[in-house]
Amino acid sequence: MARVSNTTPARAGFRMPAEWEPQAAVWLSWPHNRATWPGRFRPIPYAFARFVAAISRFEDVRINAAAALQPRAIRLCRAAGADMARVRFYNHPTNDAWCRDHGPIFVKNDRTGEVAVTDWAHNAWGGKYPPYDLDNTIPPKIARRLRLRRFEHPMILEGGSLDVNGRGDLLTTESCLLNPNRNPHLSRAQIERTLRDYLGVKRILWLGDGIVGDDTDGHIDDITRFFRPDGILTCVEPNGRDPNHRLLAENLERLHGFRTRAGGRFEIVPLPLPRPLSFDGQRVPASYANFLIVNGAVLVPTFRQPRRDAIALDVIGDCFPGREIVPIDCHDIIWGLGTLHCLSQQQPS
Repeated sequence: MARVSNTTPARAGFRMPAEWEPQAAVWLSWPHNRATWPGRFRPIPYAFARFVAAISRFEDVRINAAAALQPRAIRLCRAAGADMARVRFYNHPTNDAWCRDHGPIFVKNDRTGEVAVTDWAHNAWGGKYPPYDLDNTIPPKIARRLRLRRFEHPMILEGGSLDVNGRGDLLTTESCLLNPNRNPHLSRAQIERTLRDYLGVKRILWLGDGIVGDDTDGHIDDITRFFRPDGILTCVEPNGRDPNHRLLAENLERLHGFRTRAGGRFEIVPLPLPRPLSFDGQRVPASYANFLIVNGAVLVPTFRQPRRDAIALDVIGDCFPGREIVPIDCHDIIWGLGTLHCLSQQQPS
């Protein structure tokens, strides 16, 4: 039986591992909410099943899904070529599919090897997409099912809003974490203290804004990611007429001003954005930065733009030598305003 801890993870010796550290599994939540892909839901379960199949080549996949959804989901995953010995479904109903944001953020104690769950409040990105009651049940259900210690905190926090290097640094954006639709009663200093106490980090590195079309108010996993403790991939837009140009240039300037905890410079690697993608007149936040690192591989969203896709795959491949770079077609998935990283949450081993 999972127990709720009355101390903080940092005080108990826990930290959030970097995504490239060894993983036990990736958690997903099966897509079923048609309103998330309005008028375009039909291909989504098939695309999602291909994502499951890709992850299952490298590690276990654990999927939250109401019991009624599971028979078809299993058929689709099997048809997509998933290694079904590595795929397990849990009768955990959800409101939506974005497991990065409603799932637990896992932490680990390096001394004991214990893995635990941090359980934050979720309000569907500032109350934009009610209801979200079922999504809020996912972290405690996972903790209970896996018999993991659970650290609960009432602060609104989404996994996609932060990225860590496993060595004490956390990247995030002011536009999201300081947005009054999240935690208006908390100051910047209080938010920083909570992140240090519950994720075991030492420093918070703040960027400004996210990209155009991002309904999360600027999640970091669409713009800037660590690829090693002293290396950062960041999106750039050279077209000065594109509204993303200024936003990303300002973030790049901040990144060049950051120093590692040892006092050196981070290696900053520019990552192109896809050409602007719009559906029904709405621009979507298509980004190659929404990749997912798994054991031995990096799964990278692609957008049926052969030249841009190939450039991005090469850039990311250079940052992760020794890992297989696996392109995943996200042309349909992005209509839901997120892709691979948004849909997933890694569980460290």
